[in-house]
Amino acid sequence: MAEQPSQQVQPIIIKRKKVVKADGHHGGAWKVAYADFVTAMMAFFLLMWLLNATTEEQRKGIADYFNPTIPVSRISGGGSDGLNGSSIMTEQTYAKMGTGATRRNTVDYPESDGAGKNDASNEEVAENLETMRAELSKHSRQLSEHLMVKMSPEGIVLEIVESDSSPLFALGQSEPTDLLEQLLVMVNTSLGSFENDIKIVGHTDSRQYRGGGTYDNWNLSADRANTARTLLLDAGLKGTRLKEVSGRADTDPLVPGDPTAAQNRRISITILTHESGVPKS
Repeated sequence: MAEQPSQQVQPIIIKRKKVVKADGHHGGAWKVAYADFVTAMMAFFLLMWLLNATTEEQRKGIADYFNPTIPVSRISGGGSDGLNGSSIMTEQTYAKMGTGATRRNTVDYPESDGAGKNDASNEEVAENLETMRAELSKHSRQLSEHLMVKMSPEGIVLEIVESDSSPLFALGQSEPTDLLEQLLVMVNTSLGSFENDIKIVGHTDSRQYRGGGTYDNWNLSADRANTARTLLLDAGLKGTRLKEVSGRADTDPLVPGDPTAAQNRRISITILTHESGVPKS
Protein backbone atom coordinates (compact mmCIF):
# COMPACT_ATOMS: atom_id res chain seq x y z
CA MET A 1 0.00 0.00 0.00
CA ALA A 2 1.46 3.23 -1.09
CA GLU A 3 2.17 5.92 1.48
CA GLN A 4 -0.07 9.07 1.52
CA PRO A 5 1.84 12.24 0.69
CA SER A 6 2.34 14.39 3.76
CA GLN A 7 0.24 17.59 3.99
CA GLN A 8 2.04 20.64 2.55
CA VAL A 9 3.01 23.15 5.25
CA GLN A 10 1.59 26.65 4.54
CA PRO A 11 3.96 29.55 5.13
CA ILE A 12 2.98 32.01 7.92
CA ILE A 13 2.78 35.60 6.69
CA ILE A 14 2.93 38.46 9.30
CA LYS A 15 1.64 41.93 8.26
CA ARG A 16 2.88 44.88 10.16
CA LYS A 17 0.75 48.09 10.01
CA LYS A 18 2.38 51.43 10.36
CA VAL A 19 0.26 53.58 12.75
CA VAL A 20 0.58 57.34 12.26
CA LYS A 21 -0.46 59.23 15.36
CA ALA A 22 -2.40 62.51 14.80
CA ASP A 23 -1.20 65.61 16.50
CA GLY A 24 -4.17 65.90 18.88
CA HIS A 25 -6.48 67.37 16.25
CA HIS A 26 -4.05 70.21 15.76
CA GLY A 27 -4.19 71.15 19.41
CA GLY A 28 -7.89 72.18 19.31
CA ALA A 29 -7.20 75.47 17.55
CA TRP A 30 -10.00 74.74 15.08
CA LYS A 31 -12.51 74.87 17.94
CA VAL A 32 -11.54 78.46 18.74
CA ALA A 33 -11.82 79.44 15.09
CA TYR A 34 -15.22 77.75 14.82
CA ALA A 35 -16.47 79.52 17.96
CA ASP A 36 -15.33 82.84 16.53
CA PHE A 37 -17.16 82.06 13.29
CA VAL A 38 -20.40 81.15 15.11
CA THR A 39 -20.18 84.34 17.21
CA ALA A 40 -19.63 86.46 14.13
CA MET A 41 -22.62 84.84 12.39
CA MET A 42 -24.81 85.43 15.44
CA ALA A 43 -23.79 89.09 15.52
CA PHE A 44 -24.44 89.36 11.79
CA PHE A 45 -27.97 87.92 12.02
CA LEU A 46 -28.68 90.09 15.06
CA LEU A 47 -27.61 93.13 13.06
CA MET A 48 -29.86 92.10 10.16
CA TRP A 49 -32.78 91.70 12.55
CA LEU A 50 -32.18 95.13 14.11
CA LEU A 51 -32.01 96.78 10.71
CA ASN A 52 -35.34 95.25 9.79
CA ALA A 53 -37.09 95.87 13.13
CA THR A 54 -36.10 99.53 13.73
CA THR A 55 -36.85 102.82 12.06
CA GLU A 56 -34.29 105.16 10.55
CA GLU A 57 -34.61 107.49 13.54
CA GLN A 58 -34.07 104.64 15.99
CA ARG A 59 -31.00 103.43 14.10
CA LYS A 60 -29.51 106.91 14.28
CA GLY A 61 -30.21 106.93 17.99
CA ILE A 62 -28.43 103.59 18.46
CA ALA A 63 -25.47 104.85 16.45
CA ASP A 64 -25.33 108.00 18.56
CA TYR A 65 -25.33 105.89 21.73
CA PHE A 66 -22.06 104.23 20.67
CA ASN A 67 -20.60 107.49 19.35
CA PRO A 68 -22.11 110.11 21.71
CA THR A 69 -22.17 113.73 20.62
CA ILE A 70 -24.10 115.13 23.59
CA PRO A 71 -21.79 117.31 25.70
CA VAL A 72 -21.55 116.49 29.38
CA SER A 73 -21.85 119.55 31.58
CA ARG A 74 -20.51 120.08 35.03
CA ILE A 75 -23.94 121.37 36.02
CA SER A 76 -26.79 118.86 36.05
CA GLY A 77 -30.33 119.75 35.16
CA GLY A 78 -31.74 116.92 37.27
CA GLY A 79 -33.45 115.27 34.32
CA SER A 80 -35.87 112.38 34.88
CA ASP A 81 -35.55 110.61 31.53
CA GLY A 82 -33.26 107.75 32.58
CA LEU A 83 -30.43 107.23 30.10
CA ASN A 84 -31.87 110.12 28.08
CA GLY A 85 -31.92 112.33 31.19
CA SER A 86 -32.26 115.92 30.11
CA SER A 87 -30.01 118.63 31.46
CA ILE A 88 -30.44 122.34 31.20
CA MET A 89 -26.86 122.43 29.99
CA THR A 90 -27.17 120.02 27.05
CA GLU A 91 -28.67 120.24 23.65
CA GLN A 92 -31.91 118.35 23.42
CA THR A 93 -31.13 114.64 23.25
CA TYR A 94 -29.63 113.90 19.85
CA ALA A 95 -30.98 110.37 19.83
CA LYS A 96 -34.46 111.87 19.74
CA MET A 97 -33.48 114.44 17.13
CA GLY A 98 -32.04 111.83 14.79
CA THR A 99 -29.06 113.99 13.91
CA GLY A 100 -25.44 114.08 14.94
CA ALA A 101 -24.90 117.82 14.75
CA THR A 102 -26.14 120.87 16.58
CA ARG A 103 -29.54 122.32 15.90
CA ARG A 104 -27.98 125.35 14.24
CA ASN A 105 -26.18 123.26 11.63
CA THR A 106 -28.64 120.52 10.74
CA VAL A 107 -30.21 120.16 7.33
CA ASP A 108 -33.68 120.45 8.84
CA TYR A 109 -32.94 123.69 10.65
CA PRO A 110 -30.23 125.62 8.78
CA GLU A 111 -29.16 128.81 10.44
CA SER A 112 -29.58 131.97 8.42
CA ASP A 113 -26.55 134.12 7.76
CA GLY A 114 -25.64 136.17 10.80
CA ALA A 115 -28.51 134.86 12.90
CA GLY A 116 -27.81 133.89 16.48
CA LYS A 117 -24.14 134.77 16.35
CA ASN A 118 -24.49 136.64 19.66
CA ASP A 119 -26.96 134.21 21.18
CA ALA A 120 -25.94 132.47 24.37
CA SER A 121 -26.32 128.74 24.97
CA ASN A 122 -28.39 127.15 27.71
CA GLU A 123 -25.32 126.86 29.90
CA GLU A 124 -24.30 130.49 29.49
CA VAL A 125 -27.82 131.78 30.14
CA ALA A 126 -28.35 129.57 33.19
CA GLU A 127 -24.98 130.52 34.70
CA ASN A 128 -25.69 134.18 34.09
CA LEU A 129 -29.09 134.04 35.81
CA GLU A 130 -27.81 131.96 38.71
CA THR A 131 -24.95 134.43 39.20
CA MET A 132 -27.44 137.29 39.25
CA ARG A 133 -29.58 135.45 41.78
CA ALA A 134 -26.56 134.69 43.98
CA GLU A 135 -25.38 138.31 43.89
CA LEU A 136 -28.89 139.48 44.67
CA SER A 137 -29.07 137.09 47.60
CA LYS A 138 -25.98 138.70 49.15
CA HIS A 139 -27.65 142.10 49.22
CA SER A 140 -31.30 141.20 49.73
CA ARG A 141 -32.45 137.69 50.50
CA GLN A 142 -36.05 138.89 50.24
CA LEU A 143 -35.58 139.87 46.60
CA SER A 144 -33.73 136.68 45.61
CA GLU A 145 -36.53 134.51 46.97
CA HIS A 146 -38.82 135.88 44.26
CA LEU A 147 -36.61 134.48 41.45
CA MET A 148 -36.57 130.91 40.15
CA VAL A 149 -34.64 129.47 37.20
CA LYS A 150 -35.82 126.37 35.37
CA MET A 151 -35.63 124.63 31.99
CA SER A 152 -38.35 124.50 29.34
CA PRO A 153 -38.46 123.06 25.81
CA GLU A 154 -37.90 126.59 24.49
CA GLY A 155 -34.96 127.58 26.66
CA ILE A 156 -34.27 128.93 30.14
CA VAL A 157 -37.22 130.30 32.12
CA LEU A 158 -36.82 132.95 34.79
CA GLU A 159 -39.85 132.90 37.08
CA ILE A 160 -40.60 136.07 39.05
CA VAL A 161 -42.99 134.78 41.71
CA GLU A 162 -45.20 136.52 44.21
CA SER A 163 -45.70 135.82 47.89
CA ASP A 164 -48.51 136.62 50.32
CA SER A 165 -46.37 139.17 52.15
CA SER A 166 -44.67 140.63 49.05
CA PRO A 167 -47.02 141.03 46.07
CA LEU A 168 -45.81 141.94 42.58
CA PHE A 169 -49.04 143.70 41.61
CA ALA A 170 -51.91 145.38 43.34
CA LEU A 171 -54.67 142.92 44.21
CA GLY A 172 -56.67 142.05 41.09
CA GLN A 173 -54.90 144.74 39.06
CA SER A 174 -51.99 145.13 36.68
CA GLU A 175 -50.38 148.03 38.55
CA PRO A 176 -46.81 146.98 39.52
CA THR A 177 -45.43 147.32 43.03
CA ASP A 178 -42.01 148.75 43.84
CA LEU A 179 -40.79 145.17 44.35
CA LEU A 180 -41.54 144.18 40.76
CA GLU A 181 -39.93 147.35 39.40
CA GLN A 182 -36.73 146.63 41.35
CA LEU A 183 -36.65 143.02 40.23
CA LEU A 184 -37.15 143.83 36.55
CA VAL A 185 -34.39 146.45 36.58
CA MET A 186 -31.98 143.81 37.92
CA VAL A 187 -33.27 141.17 35.51
CA ASN A 188 -32.78 143.52 32.56
CA THR A 189 -29.14 143.99 33.56
CA SER A 190 -28.67 140.25 33.33
CA LEU A 191 -30.61 139.99 30.06
CA GLY A 192 -28.28 142.57 28.54
CA SER A 193 -25.40 140.09 28.73
CA PHE A 194 -26.68 138.19 25.68
CA GLU A 195 -28.83 138.82 22.60
CA ASN A 196 -31.31 135.94 22.78
CA ASP A 197 -34.93 136.65 22.01
CA ILE A 198 -37.34 136.49 24.93
CA LYS A 199 -41.01 135.92 25.61
CA ILE A 200 -43.03 137.19 28.57
CA VAL A 201 -46.01 135.31 29.99
CA GLY A 202 -48.29 136.39 32.82
CA HIS A 203 -49.91 133.94 35.26
CA THR A 204 -52.61 134.27 37.93
CA ASP A 205 -54.03 132.04 40.64
CA SER A 206 -57.43 130.36 40.36
CA ARG A 207 -59.39 133.02 42.24
CA GLN A 208 -62.11 134.45 40.03
CA TYR A 209 -63.55 137.96 39.83
CA ARG A 210 -66.88 138.48 41.51
CA GLY A 211 -69.98 139.48 39.60
CA GLY A 212 -69.18 137.59 36.40
CA GLY A 213 -67.92 140.66 34.54
CA THR A 214 -66.12 140.58 31.21
CA TYR A 215 -62.74 141.23 32.82
CA ASP A 216 -61.29 137.94 34.08
CA ASN A 217 -57.98 136.24 34.83
CA TRP A 218 -57.18 135.96 31.12
CA ASN A 219 -57.31 139.71 30.77
CA LEU A 220 -55.46 140.22 34.03
CA SER A 221 -52.59 137.86 33.16
CA ALA A 222 -52.16 139.44 29.72
CA ASP A 223 -52.21 142.96 31.19
CA ARG A 224 -49.62 142.00 33.81
CA ALA A 225 -47.35 140.51 31.12
CA ASN A 226 -47.67 143.73 29.13
CA THR A 227 -46.82 145.75 32.25
CA ALA A 228 -43.65 143.68 32.67
CA ARG A 229 -42.82 144.31 29.02
CA THR A 230 -43.16 148.07 29.49
CA LEU A 231 -40.96 148.04 32.60
CA LEU A 232 -38.24 146.05 30.80
CA LEU A 233 -38.31 148.42 27.84
CA ASP A 234 -38.04 151.39 30.20
CA ALA A 235 -35.05 149.67 31.81
CA GLY A 236 -33.30 149.46 28.43
CA LEU A 237 -34.35 146.17 26.86
CA LYS A 238 -34.35 146.20 23.04
CA GLY A 239 -37.88 145.88 21.72
CA THR A 240 -36.71 143.73 18.79
CA ARG A 241 -35.87 140.92 21.20
CA LEU A 242 -39.48 140.50 22.30
CA LYS A 243 -41.14 137.63 20.44
CA GLU A 244 -44.23 137.07 22.56
CA VAL A 245 -46.18 138.79 25.33
CA SER A 246 -49.17 136.78 26.52
CA GLY A 247 -51.28 135.68 29.47
CA ARG A 248 -52.26 132.18 30.53
CA ALA A 249 -54.54 132.95 33.48
CA ASP A 250 -54.47 130.00 35.92
CA THR A 251 -53.92 127.26 33.32
CA ASP A 252 -50.23 126.68 34.17
CA PRO A 253 -49.87 126.82 37.97
CA LEU A 254 -46.43 126.68 39.54
CA VAL A 255 -47.96 124.85 42.53
CA PRO A 256 -50.51 122.44 40.98
CA GLY A 257 -51.56 121.10 44.37
CA ASP A 258 -52.71 124.54 45.51
CA PRO A 259 -54.25 126.56 42.66
CA THR A 260 -54.73 129.59 44.93
CA ALA A 261 -51.10 129.70 46.13
CA ALA A 262 -49.36 133.06 45.85
CA GLN A 263 -46.50 131.47 43.87
CA ASN A 264 -48.91 130.86 40.99
CA ARG A 265 -49.17 134.62 40.53
CA ARG A 266 -46.01 135.27 38.58
CA ILE A 267 -44.29 136.60 35.47
CA SER A 268 -42.37 134.08 33.35
CA ILE A 269 -39.53 135.37 31.19
CA THR A 270 -38.27 132.71 28.76
CA ILE A 271 -34.85 133.21 27.16
CA LEU A 272 -35.12 131.42 23.82
CA THR A 273 -31.98 129.48 22.91
CA HIS A 274 -30.74 127.78 19.75
CA GLU A 275 -30.56 124.55 21.75
CA SER A 276 -34.32 124.39 22.16
CA GLY A 277 -36.60 122.25 20.05
CA VAL A 278 -38.06 125.32 18.34
CA PRO A 279 -35.95 126.77 15.50
CA LYS A 280 -35.28 130.46 15.69
CA SER A 281 -36.57 132.69 12.95
